[in-house]
Amino acid sequence: MTDMYDEKKVPEFSLPPYPHEEHGSEDGLGRAKDPVKYLQSIEQRARERQVAYETVRLLRRDVIECYRREGVNHYENCKGPVEAYARVVLKQDIGQVHPEYKDEGKKYGY
Repeated sequence: MTDMYDEKKVPEFSLPPYPHEEHGSEDGLGRAKDPVKYLQSIEQRARERQVAYETVRLLRRDVIECYRREGVNHYENCKGPVEAYARVVLKQDIGQVHPEYKDEGKKYGY
């Protein structure tokens, strides 16, 4: 955490979302019907996952910074950052957006 005291960087661009593309066969194995769309959907899920990880990392860093700044008074003075961190961490998949799957119980490892 060497960049703990650096300014927070927010990208000034947005990437377009891609719809989810299933594998070609019913069992989920084999070639996708449209390989380009399939790869774009995989990249979209990877970006969503990375954004979720970075969000948690930034919130955790705020909690650590507050604990260090407040010392023994952190129980009273760090309630806001801790609640924000807990709210995000306790969500299923950290609030990540998932595509609509044919099989709703299947999350493809995410």
